[in-house]
Amino acid sequence: MSGPFELRTQMIGSLPVINHFLSRVGLDDTLRAHLADDDARLVLAPATALGVVVRNLIVSHQPVYALGEWARPFEPGLLGLGPGEAEALNDDRVGRCLARLFDADRASLLTEVVLRAVRTFGIDCAQLHNDSTSVSFTGAYRGANGRPRGGKPTAAICHGYNKDHRPDLRQLVWILTVSADGAVPLTHRVVSGNTTDDVTHVRTWDELVALTGRADFLYVADSKLATRDAMDHINAHHGRFVTVMPRTRREDRWFRDWVTRNQPGWTEACRRAPKRHGEPEEVLSTFEPTPGSVEGYRIIWVHSSNNKVNDATTRARRIERSISGLEDLARRLAGPKCRTKTRVAAETEALSVLDDHDTTRYFEILIVEELDKTYTATHRGTPGPDTRFRQHTRPRFRLNWKLKPHVIRDDAASDGCWPLITNDTELSPAEVLAAYKYQPNLERRHAQLKGPQAVAPVLLRDPARIEALLCCHFLALLTEALIERQIRAAMAQAGTKTIPLYPEERDCTAPSATRVLEIFAGVQRHQIIRAGKIIQTFDPTLNPLQHQVLKLLGVPSRSYRST
Repeated sequence: MSGPFELRTQMIGSLPVINHFLSRVGLDDTLRAHLADDDARLVLAPATALGVVVRNLIVSHQPVYALGEWARPFEPGLLGLGPGEAEALNDDRVGRCLARLFDADRASLLTEVVLRAVRTFGIDCAQLHNDSTSVSFTGAYRGANGRPRGGKPTAAICHGYNKDHRPDLRQLVWILTVSADGAVPLTHRVVSGNTTDDVTHVRTWDELVALTGRADFLYVADSKLATRDAMDHINAHHGRFVTVMPRTRREDRWFRDWVTRNQPGWTEACRRAPKRHGEPEEVLSTFEPTPGSVEGYRIIWVHSSNNKVNDATTRARRIERSISGLEDLARRLAGPKCRTKTRVAAETEALSVLDDHDTTRYFEILIVEELDKTYTATHRGTPGPDTRFRQHTRPRFRLNWKLKPHVIRDDAASDGCWPLITNDTELSPAEVLAAYKYQPNLERRHAQLKGPQAVAPVLLRDPARIEALLCCHFLALLTEALIERQIRAAMAQAGTKTIPLYPEERDCTAPSATRVLEIFAGVQRHQIIRAGKIIQTFDPTLNPLQHQVLKLLGVPSRSYRST
């Protein structure tokens, strides 16, 4: 054997950890079972290409056109690829594979993966949380108009209520349901961008019943669930729900009026540590008034000590800004260049100032009309004793106002209060509150989708491929949630309160999947090659923190050694 030596370096990173969890939910096998490999143009089997897409979304999301470049440095076997197959991952082939995923029976595919995750990891599905978010798109997307493909409807990319605060952009609506056990994603759905949340809950709840095989789980969602149709549907099919009652309901107005004359019997439900040093802890209390909703459901009122302070501060700030605006208007009305001609116009301007800060009910406005008289000589020249003058009058308005202290006092009586509505008759008010307070864990999954997974920009035009890519995002979210749940449960079982995952070895009490995987980012394997043959392999040497994390995750250390 002769010739120069060659050093080959292959990235390993966090792929062994990811593969361990993907194997436990059987993702690769399920993809192969549902996606036929019958198109030679694809070179790679659709299941293989989509497996790379999911792994890429978990590790570091790259555009579809850059997938091959991202995969090239990694050991091919960790991505399910053979030697040199990373070169086949171009945007055309990956796009065709995404189209195959859309055309496949995705409902059955996802059901198999999710149910296997539930069984394998013992996920408790007794309480489920639902919420939606928007995925924004830059561009016209005229082809994404909801036209069916192969008998399947596609979601229309259009304008709607944008939760990214970008009303100028078109969007799709992403609906996600997670368990209260580790916030593990169980179902997702993509609908047209102009779909409102209140019409989605019946179908979502029915899908969850079919998935879990039960109807008695507690379904928790935000205020859009509080419609008669959705609540009655769940109640009629022996389901349970908890949601926020909207401010527009008559029951809300009744309580806020009642509390101005009565003292509720608040019962402390829980206390929460302050978010910042030096701040007081938050006290949450509950009260269940005798009258329920018009549908006959329970209403649980919640009082937050923090929200009480925030409500009072916000109202005072709005009143201060209103007074400042009224003072500016009063100076303008009294000025020489004022063009306001009528009392009605002056009053409209004053009310507009109050409307801008939502303080109309706190002020009493009085417009005083005065005549401003001016005189001009009837002829030119210097006025003399016989000069006659013509009188001109124009209306001028003086703005006066005063606060209504009794209205402010009445509003202050319900500061910090907000209502929950439920049909569950067994849970205590404190338990109903505890169930709803898990909702932010679902919102963190949406933050994960838009943050580490970088769902936008999508950089695809075909709505079918976009929907398939969002399906891959769901699978990536499921995997990351299982990683988080596993390591946190293992820490609790081992009595390990913190592990030094943060930079500078700072302690972390609740590891995220992103941070867990980051500590393996630089792991590599080196090989010495001569004449095309491997002479020696240098497996990575893991540090104590990496070994500790692998042990907590249940991932064998040998997964980082060559076979």
